Amino acid sequence: MPRYTGPLLTRDTATALLAARERGEERWTGSLDLGRSQGDARLEADRWDWGGVAYPYPGKLKDRTLYWWDGEDFEPVSRYQGSLIKLVPTEWGVPTFEIDGIKMLPTSKESPLDDAKRKVALVEPRGKTVLDTCGGLGYFAACCLDAGAARIVSFEKNADVLWLRTVNPWSPDPDSADAGGRLQLIHADVSQAIAGIPTASVDALLHDPPRFGIAGELYSQAFYDQLARVLRRGGTLFHYTGSPNKLTTGRDVPGEVAKRLEKAGFKAQRALDGVVAVRR
Repeated sequence: MPRYTGPLLTRDTATALLAARERGEERWTGSLDLGRSQGDARLEADRWDWGGVAYPYPGKLKDRTLYWWDGEDFEPVSRYQGSLIKLVPTEWGVPTFEIDGIKMLPTSKESPLDDAKRKVALVEPRGKTVLDTCGGLGYFAACCLDAGAARIVSFEKNADVLWLRTVNPWSPDPDSADAGGRLQLIHADVSQAIAGIPTASVDALLHDPPRFGIAGELYSQAFYDQLARVLRRGGTLFHYTGSPNKLTTGRDVPGEVAKRLEKAGFKAQRALDGVVAVRR
């Protein structure tokens, strides 16, 4: 899918843009790509110019919402096909996303990209072939690229999430010069596609599935057996689990995951907000 290259507005950036016009200023300087770069907008009474394109001033925008130019108006970066999937701004610049109001990435203490960087470091991707099972916005893949991975194979099942990636300037572009052909992004359900991955063909594994209630198949013994099959001996896996329902039900999801991974042929232990495991 082609990448979106127009401006992205939040309520704060729109407010700043309009305030500059009200002050009679001819230019506004700021970021319209979530902090990736800075630029100047030329301000006129009824429109503003960014990158040689004229846009109308936005109307009232909602908090916790990103807006993109769809060719006619600024619209929320969201899609609804059975579930509402929405790109959500954060104080860190790097956005998260939500499915039916459920936040998919941790953002309370640090940027979701910094969070991904700490987890990716556990599998030491430099020079390795990495399997990224549930690509999401691509932050694991971006960190693997920055860390010098030789190749990243990333799966994403949801077409709407793939669309969010084309709008999000922080999501890695497989066709970019920075990626250098190292990132392969595949639109497929990894729970089924993994059967076609050759045995012992990857050096490291990153598994960041949706919560168990949404994608229980990605926590199954059969799937963990497949992860063990495709990962070479001595290879490392990081499995994000979080701690869902721990306070309300006492359920220990990381502990359950570690037991299944051990049965599949891993040596597993808790790490960060998940489980790190080495293929025996």
